[in-house]
Amino acid sequence: MSSPPETHTHPKRRSMIPDVPHSATLFVERDAKGEVLNCREGLSFWGGVDPDTGVIIDAHHPDHGTSLAGRIVLMPTSRGSCSGSGVMLQLARNGEAPAALVFREEESILTLGAMIAGRLFDRPVAILRLSPPLYDALSKAGEAEIRDGVLLFQDQAIELHRPGAGALSLSEADRSLLDGKDGTARKIAMEVLCLMASAQGATSLTDVSRAHIDGCILAHDANLDFAEKMHQMGAKIAIPTTINAISVDRENWQSQGVLPDFGSRASRLADAYVNMGARPTFTCAPYLLDDIPAENEQIGWSESNAVIYANSVLGARTQKHPDYLDLFIAMTGRAPNTGVYLAENRRPDCEIYVELPETHDDSLWPMLGWLAGARSPNGIPVLTGLEAASPTPDDLKGLCAAFGTTSAAPMLHVRGHTPEGALPLRDGAPRSVITAGDLAQLWREFNTADDKVDLVAIGSPHASLSECRNFADFLRGRSCHPDTRTIVTVGRAVLATARKEGLIDRLQEAGVQVIPDICWCSITEPVFPTQTAVLMTNSGKYSHYAKGLTGRAVRFGSLKDCAETATSGLASSGLPSWLSAG
Repeated sequence: MSSPPETHTHPKRRSMIPDVPHSATLFVERDAKGEVLNCREGLSFWGGVDPDTGVIIDAHHPDHGTSLAGRIVLMPTSRGSCSGSGVMLQLARNGEAPAALVFREEESILTLGAMIAGRLFDRPVAILRLSPPLYDALSKAGEAEIRDGVLLFQDQAIELHRPGAGALSLSEADRSLLDGKDGTARKIAMEVLCLMASAQGATSLTDVSRAHIDGCILAHDANLDFAEKMHQMGAKIAIPTTINAISVDRENWQSQGVLPDFGSRASRLADAYVNMGARPTFTCAPYLLDDIPAENEQIGWSESNAVIYANSVLGARTQKHPDYLDLFIAMTGRAPNTGVYLAENRRPDCEIYVELPETHDDSLWPMLGWLAGARSPNGIPVLTGLEAASPTPDDLKGLCAAFGTTSAAPMLHVRGHTPEGALPLRDGAPRSVITAGDLAQLWREFNTADDKVDLVAIGSPHASLSECRNFADFLRGRSCHPDTRTIVTVGRAVLATARKEGLIDRLQEAGVQVIPDICWCSITEPVFPTQTAVLMTNSGKYSHYAKGLTGRAVRFGSLKDCAETATSGLASSGLPSWLSAG
């Protein structure tokens, strides 16, 4: 006897789950079914998930080695790189994406990637946000299903709310773009901006004066396909826009052993954005350019370290926009008016008191950033106890970049050193402490590799002019060890000034290779030396991502430590003196 036909009758909702209005929201629609995977920590898909397999490659994540493909994946929210949207698109296109992503808090990076996958490539991935009680209940389920706008798990049937853009206040110019009066490309851009504004709870869009494009690295084919598709549709950039680091030295890759196919496609990706109207700055540190944003200036930047530096150190205002949305912002000069564009959302959510060591070097700041992000993965912290310190702009650059690897927040405050460091804490804000012991523990975590170092990697984010000067001074009169390659990555503007000052000649005479356009988050073999087993860096950001990106072991230290290792070929085997003294 055959089985009765399957019906679409849903089980009743349990009374244990409160009926909160809009407590279950479906942002990207698609029916899905799969095993539930509960990731207790947020994850940066870029640098944290293999874009071709869906396996978690972040060596610091508790679910390292686990596959997300085909599963109903829960995580509080995403974190880290704005480029996660591109990884999301790549996974969707090659059939290795999660069946659905379920968040407990606001999330935009992976949501945007799923929107683009559906809207431009017909490969949507379901995206949900649940209230904490529903989220906790689902986390205990073995499997779940989304069917016809209903979330099914155990004996629950949860109706999913669909956000609408009806409450969004739009200008006449916005509506004109939505009506397609300025072409299909800008119509799509405005449609997605409105959808993201609704997903983020915004009631309007806001003008931005400039943009920074992050989706220009050939980490996978999705980035190239998106950029060329938009260019072919006639996309044009409407406001001053800079471009992030790319995957090749645009002018010299043919002489660096780069495979012609990869070099050509990476160049096409960069050229697509230039042809749409962006400046070929090719730097992940746009705050090092001559024309930097002013305090309170509203901008539309992507690239996590740049966003955090702009908000925190410059006092400019920008959300951490996902890749692809950055182009839509550049095409329209508009962004969802939410998050840290609004003054009330820039107040600190927690205080982190730092027990400042009596002495320290520049390696303190990346470690503080990493630890602060781990303490405040989803909120804006204020760091206190550092009033007696004297951080340089390079120190704050390292702090912000490392913070972005462990936190989803678009900024942090440092009392006494950042423009809004005196903003009052929110009522009931928690307080935690970073001790010398915490710093020592992280230093050990960053330094598990052998002492013999094959590669010294400087420039994540791109090295500043002062970092180039200091590194050259540390190497003065010495040469790099013949078995240790030393590479500094820089933006074109810094390269030009450093060359005029004679710094490039000094570094090259010491055996240092200086490469523009690419950075350590985009470098690939053979420009990344293939024989490398252990690399050393002064970057907390690269210390976090390098193992997952390259498969190599990592050492970490100050800029001076890196210079010493470059000349000796060996990293110090113990804690730095300023930490061991404590």
